[in-house]
Amino acid sequence: MKVVVLSDTHAPRRWKSCPPRVAEHLRDADLILHAGDVCVPEVLEELAGYAPVRAVRGNNDGPDVVAPETLELDLDGLRVAMIHDSGAAKGRLARMRRRFPAADLVVFGHSHIPLDESGDDDQGGLRIFNPGSPTDRRRQPYGTVGLLRIENGTLTEARIVPVTG
Repeated sequence: MKVVVLSDTHAPRRWKSCPPRVAEHLRDADLILHAGDVCVPEVLEELAGYAPVRAVRGNNDGPDVVAPETLELDLDGLRVAMIHDSGAAKGRLARMRRRFPAADLVVFGHSHIPLDESGDDDQGGLRIFNPGSPTDRRRQPYGTVGLLRIENGTLTEARIVPVTG
């Protein structure tokens, strides 16, 4: 299962339409996860033209963006949780483990800072993943998306890839 992970697209100010280098990854996706701040529902509609979309609400999402604050999914046996804002970097792994005790992977956004981090046994081996933003890189060198490959309940690949400069 190939999952493309996005966050913080901030349409229409930053996302006018799907950037071509983002679309390249979406074309063969089995699922798209959006970790909030789509801002307008048209982004989710556009993404749904590529693959099924699951999203959570971000702090900049308008009232017409219909999405829950958090989401827990079973993706081919991998337990994935999503939230937009995971809070401060200090203590994040432990905080996400408390918030989502059954999760193998927590996907989040908000900071626009790409992150792929795994916890130790204290966090039950939890992995946290922020794809960054494809359109609002802030102080990052590139706009980015996340790519996940899941096989039989195992996360076999997790990458953060640049898509805009």
